[in-house]
Amino acid sequence: MKKLLSIFVFVLIASMAAQAQSGIGIRGGANFSNLEGDLRNESRFENKIGFHGGITFGVGIVDNFFFIQPELLYSTKGFKYENSEISLPTGTIQREGSMNYNYLDLPVLAKIKAGPIYFEAGPQASYLLSVNNKINESLNGERYSSTTTERDVDGLRRFEVGYAAGVGFATNSGISLGIRYNGSLSDFVNENPEEYFEGDLTNARHSTIMATVGFTFGR
Repeated sequence: MKKLLSIFVFVLIASMAAQAQSGIGIRGGANFSNLEGDLRNESRFENKIGFHGGITFGVGIVDNFFFIQPELLYSTKGFKYENSEISLPTGTIQREGSMNYNYLDLPVLAKIKAGPIYFEAGPQASYLLSVNNKINESLNGERYSSTTTERDVDGLRRFEVGYAAGVGFATNSGISLGIRYNGSLSDFVNENPEEYFEGDLTNARHSTIMATVGFTFGR
């Protein structure tokens, strides 16, 4: 985590030293995440909804056309796993669960504006903060139990390198709306992948679509 924060500070200082037109902002929104790669039993894993939020720093390189924008975001990724049912004399218990991988993401994006439309792409470094397993149980369609359990991060890759790319719409008042894709270049199970989820995630990587809203101050 110290390495990720050091990279962010370095990028921020370098950007400020070279700034032509800069703006600090905030960003947040929804994540639609799952896994990609050479998965076994791929149908076992379903899309999960999470969220992201954090700060941005855009530096104008070519006035109102080309920017460099580092961001520091808290982002929840992961997947839902297949539902299960248990039949009892009193009715049917439905159980659904999701694995939540909580990351600190540092994308450094090159951003091109064409009027109100912008395009962005660049590398991303990520640090795994924590993992939890959330289980919801219902009896005959009515929820009666919801538990969240912290999971050990041992055996998982704490530091990942990936990429981000997206498109969006920005107003002169500083508000922006966008869609972004995050992908990873490395498998997130680092040790004994044959034991994690019965080996189904041996070559699994995070895959996330972000619906994001931003606001830049001072515009």
